[in-house]
Amino acid sequence: MGTDQPRTGRNRWVSVLIGLLVTVLVIAVAAAGLGWWSVTRSFPTTSGQVDVPGLRDSVTVSRDDAGIPSIVAENDHDLFFAQGYVHAQDRFWEMDFRRHVTAGRLAELFGESQVATDVFIRTLDWRGVAEVEYTMLDEATRGYYDAYAEGVNAYLDERSGLDLSLEYGVLALQNPGYSPEPWTAIDSIAWLKAMAWDLRSNLEDEVDRAILAGSLPPEEVARLHPGFAFGRMPTILEGAPAAAPASAGSAVPLAAGASGPDVLPGDDELPGDDELPGDDVLPGDDVLPGYAGAVAALRATLDDLPALIGPAGNEIGSNSWVVSGSLTGTGKPLLANDPHLGPAMPSIWAQQGLACGTLDDDCGFDVAGYTFAGLPGVVIGHNQRIAWGFTNLGPDVADLYLEKVDGDTYELDGTMQPLTLREEVIEVAGGSPQTITVRSTARGPLVTGIGEDFAEVAAGYPAATGIGEGSYELSLQWTALTPGTTASAIFTLDRAQTWDEFRVAASRFSVPAQNLVYADVDGNIGYQAPGAIPVRKAGDGTVPLPGWTSANGWDGLVPFEQLPSEFNPARGYIVTANNAVTASGPFLTADWDLGYRAQAIDRRIQEFVTAGEPMTAGDLVDIQLDTADANAAAFLPVIGELSLEGDAAKGQALLADWDARADVDSPQAAYFAVFWRTLLDRMFRDLPDGTHPAGGDRWFGVVGTLLGEPESTWWTDPDTGATGRDAVIAAALEAAWREASDRLGDDADRWRWGRLHTLTLTNQSFGESGIAPIEWLFNRGPYELGGGSSIANAIGWDATEGYDVHWVPSMRMVVDLADFDRSRWVNLTGASGHAFHPHYDDQAPTWQDGKLLSWPFTRDAVDEAAADVLVLHPGSSSVEAPSEAPSEAPAE
Repeated sequence: MGTDQPRTGRNRWVSVLIGLLVTVLVIAVAAAGLGWWSVTRSFPTTSGQVDVPGLRDSVTVSRDDAGIPSIVAENDHDLFFAQGYVHAQDRFWEMDFRRHVTAGRLAELFGESQVATDVFIRTLDWRGVAEVEYTMLDEATRGYYDAYAEGVNAYLDERSGLDLSLEYGVLALQNPGYSPEPWTAIDSIAWLKAMAWDLRSNLEDEVDRAILAGSLPPEEVARLHPGFAFGRMPTILEGAPAAAPASAGSAVPLAAGASGPDVLPGDDELPGDDELPGDDVLPGDDVLPGYAGAVAALRATLDDLPALIGPAGNEIGSNSWVVSGSLTGTGKPLLANDPHLGPAMPSIWAQQGLACGTLDDDCGFDVAGYTFAGLPGVVIGHNQRIAWGFTNLGPDVADLYLEKVDGDTYELDGTMQPLTLREEVIEVAGGSPQTITVRSTARGPLVTGIGEDFAEVAAGYPAATGIGEGSYELSLQWTALTPGTTASAIFTLDRAQTWDEFRVAASRFSVPAQNLVYADVDGNIGYQAPGAIPVRKAGDGTVPLPGWTSANGWDGLVPFEQLPSEFNPARGYIVTANNAVTASGPFLTADWDLGYRAQAIDRRIQEFVTAGEPMTAGDLVDIQLDTADANAAAFLPVIGELSLEGDAAKGQALLADWDARADVDSPQAAYFAVFWRTLLDRMFRDLPDGTHPAGGDRWFGVVGTLLGEPESTWWTDPDTGATGRDAVIAAALEAAWREASDRLGDDADRWRWGRLHTLTLTNQSFGESGIAPIEWLFNRGPYELGGGSSIANAIGWDATEGYDVHWVPSMRMVVDLADFDRSRWVNLTGASGHAFHPHYDDQAPTWQDGKLLSWPFTRDAVDEAAADVLVLHPGSSSVEAPSEAPSEAPAE
């Protein structure tokens, strides 16, 4: 028989502590559950059945194990309706954010901090141009856009706030009253303007030349902007020069003997300056310093915008190539593409398949590839007969003009013309609306009126230049500000069955102008350059011109029939990598990519041709991942011959046996990158702000030429006082060894390029909020990467900022025309735009490793690969399954 024992004080405190811990644990679990429910409630239903008002027939949406949707419908309306519905399921926040960018309405979301951005976009009037383009659409195409918008809105009718996306919960902390408005077709079309801006070619070069002209003589400005080396680098139509392709270890300096003027146009005067009406003093070399100040202010604004749609720069481009069946193991063509854009989270691309149950007059699409969330159709990919890829053609389609402005008038040919005035009201979350007046000449909007800095520059311009009394501003003429037909070209391209039909589609592709490569199941390959490309009355677009004379400006566009084209070339392949198209034909630009990537790809293909080895899809993937660095290869022989000591000698020894490949695990690649950045900084530090070298093909060419001029005054190191090539290189090698040791440790054998060269996938809207928990929610990475600027595996970095990744192959694809189901593809991030969804970033490690996923296309292959199937039924009410029970387990 026992007796109850009294509890001690210690036991009571233990009991209380246990109870408290249990309580805290329960609260923590409840909070975690609530948090996870808040995160996952926006995950879309991807299996089962849903009634969706607005459909005319049932639609099947199959998703593979990467969450990539394939849509099958019985009519065109339902096909694009369902595409809009599915895009909204996966990416609506991204779509909503993008349409606020393109409409100049970011301040409505994020408050006064975005007013300046909105002012710039309103000045360019992207949405206004899109509204006109919508009215120009034929009835069928307008129907596709309208059906797409109906599908988006059908999904919006089912959800709001956190049910749509986690970002709306975060936005509510700052802007609790916001609710997205219905989607419109114009929202879709306007995104094409953002892509045109992202690929606007040489506007930065034009600004850069004008800034440099304030402190350098014309011949040195020209040296810092070398032309394309026709005859030594491959062009798209002629291919590689007749001489054997250079190996990865040969130096290819580009500036010497390059095409284009030996000095900057306008050594003595700018084109169009002769005998202009009403001018006693005209802007030539003597006035460019003041003008450089004006364009420097514009450059600052241009640099602020890319954060929204990807960083601009010479690394924006792409690789694509196509090889004929004569060079493959199947006897059918292979086509590869990897567009290089600024990285974003989620990726700018969304993979999709769009198919009709039966191809007939009511339903005419059977296509798969890469889409833009918010835009109907497939932009890059293949249908059941043809495949195509894009790279940026890079023509000069934007020009700046100096304008004489007096009040609301501007001078033209000696008389004052009225400016076109347009008022814009910018709504501001948490603030008062702001009204601006956009002023435009006949050429385009005045871009110096978009901020206080520009006004100050314009006010001080007369005294700086000696031109005389008056007000001077900058206007911008850009092809994308004239309504075009790209919005309809996409659907013509998706349905094209032959080369001739493909060219019809290309003829409608106005902006951005692209290199289009082609292949079909009959064994044909081809190339077409489309686009609205201006014919200039004077000059070559490399520097701004006076706007007060009609002797300057544009005189129409290059006719499509005159644009470069090629069909079944005898060499059996076509390579495009933003290099020059041809040495003949109409003038397109003076600022081509200098051809290093094109040379690397061409060389690899030629190796197969020379060996008589048939190419496979896997071989094309290997070429996409090629890390041969032509810049390093040019330096290695020079470095190897130097007599060095100390840390410089250690660097020389490390590089001695290097194969000049920028592999992720390469110690030499890491060290050479530090050396290259150090060298650029020291040699060109005295250049004006905003013109410092970022690296890439332009600076490969500049310094590559200087390697052959060892006594050039450019070989100067302000930190050590060294002069001459060998001494400056030695000083940079020594400094680079110290920096690499500080960053990576003292054991050089353990250095890795990937430790410096990392990619953080940053959410476009909240990824740089400055609030760590929010950035943690939406950003992913860092990922260690190889490759580099102007390398075939074009994972570019900006030497003015560090070694982090700034530009990437935003996707990779290889299409096998012998069997579309053997094609391969990968996206930068994943199919979903929902943070913590299993498919938010699941393709990123695959992309990082240089691997591609299977790409099912035929109906049997899609059905076999299906991990989830959702059937959308016509209905008067939506009965979607509860979102808190997603069909896929959340990622851990």
